[in-house]
Amino acid sequence: MSEGTATGFVKKVVEKVEPYLVQVPKPKKKLSLQTRLLWCGLALLIYQVMGQTPLFGATAPEFDFLAFARVIFASQQGTLIELGIGPIVTAGLLMQLLKGSEILKFDFTKPDERGVFQTATKLVTYIVIIVESIVYATAVYGPGVTNPTVLYVIIGQLISASIIIMFLDELIQKGWGLGSGISLFIMAGVAQQILWSIFSPLIAGDGTPIGVVPFVAHSFMQGDISEIFFRANQLPSIFGLCITAGILLILVYTQSIKVEIPIVSTKYRGFAATYPIKLMYVSNIPVILASALTANAVFIGQMMWANFNPRNDNILFNIIGQFDLTSPSTPIGGIIYYITPPRGLDLAVLDPTRAVVYVLFMIGIVVVFGRLWVELGGLSPKSAAKNLLDADVQIPGFRKSNQPVEALLNKYIPSVTIIGSMILGALAGVSDVLGVFGSGIGILLMVDILINYYQQLIREQVEVVMPRLGALLGRK
Repeated sequence: MSEGTATGFVKKVVEKVEPYLVQVPKPKKKLSLQTRLLWCGLALLIYQVMGQTPLFGATAPEFDFLAFARVIFASQQGTLIELGIGPIVTAGLLMQLLKGSEILKFDFTKPDERGVFQTATKLVTYIVIIVESIVYATAVYGPGVTNPTVLYVIIGQLISASIIIMFLDELIQKGWGLGSGISLFIMAGVAQQILWSIFSPLIAGDGTPIGVVPFVAHSFMQGDISEIFFRANQLPSIFGLCITAGILLILVYTQSIKVEIPIVSTKYRGFAATYPIKLMYVSNIPVILASALTANAVFIGQMMWANFNPRNDNILFNIIGQFDLTSPSTPIGGIIYYITPPRGLDLAVLDPTRAVVYVLFMIGIVVVFGRLWVELGGLSPKSAAKNLLDADVQIPGFRKSNQPVEALLNKYIPSVTIIGSMILGALAGVSDVLGVFGSGIGILLMVDILINYYQQLIREQVEVVMPRLGALLGRK
């Protein structure tokens, strides 16, 4: 099928299916900031309640096959959010790859074509939800279910819950809330894990409290502080707390690094400001896409291992991945072993090659998705130049024309895209290897999401005075 034919086929399918797709309507007028924050809080509350509601009829499996991706997918094992935002991110990843490879050609400068692409993405999300729910329920819960009806009920719950999550995300993005539902759920999940690692009073397998603070108090009370800095079994420790705090500071610092290009308004005489090009120009989207791709690859590898290579005796499948026979969620060889992190300094010391390969892999894949996202997300020099001129501003000393402004931006944007992506990938990889709380990718996403929300709150105030300038800032 040719590229044009593929795009035409998608447009025809969307045209026929769109009238039957349930859509969250946009608010008739822009809501106040307080109202939008209340909607965000309501969506988050519903998500958290779903995360505490167990799947009816499901028996907890012995191993958690999605343990490595829980933070990325904002999911909880054995609950209605078993799959979390996984299907939404996966569908978005598929569509972005098709768009980036030009199998599907859409001109995002045209609202109609952008709308068709968004509707097609939603349709693909429905398909991914159904497929992932069936595959996951059958593979993970199927072996423990004797009555087929119970399995159907579990599949139905996973599908229904994932659709609700999709609508919650759409609700926030359509203007009822602020930002993105996906970002909100990830941020809440990571923050919860960090707080749990610091303050949890529950007892671990070694008889000591899980949280760092209760553990330190317990150690002093017992008079044994030999493990106060490092703990066995990858449990939270003071070392992990220090590394987490250090990574947080580095992330906040790197987010503040930017190149500022002076701009003046062509509409408001005397107005001057700067157009910031941040070092972290690509934001957190490439990390989410890279993480989703890796998570799905590992999950598929686990399913293939469980069905075709359960004893690690198949030479071909051993290249893809080998897993511990006593703990099927733990890779011990193959490609999957090297694209998953050795969480904790003790494991990294045992196999430094794996740690190095994983960090290099994260850097490489985030750079690839970073460059792809700059083009797909309307962040390229050409798009940025057009956005500047459309916002009634220009750069002093340059004609009010796309080409000279684009040439100036082209000196900075490609460079910060690669450098920023490399830093993001390195921080995510190193953080995972050192065992930071909430995982390296999780803490990176949380900081970036929090900063974006802070910038959105500022932009809300700017838009009150200068709507077009606020819209321009919103693209950054």
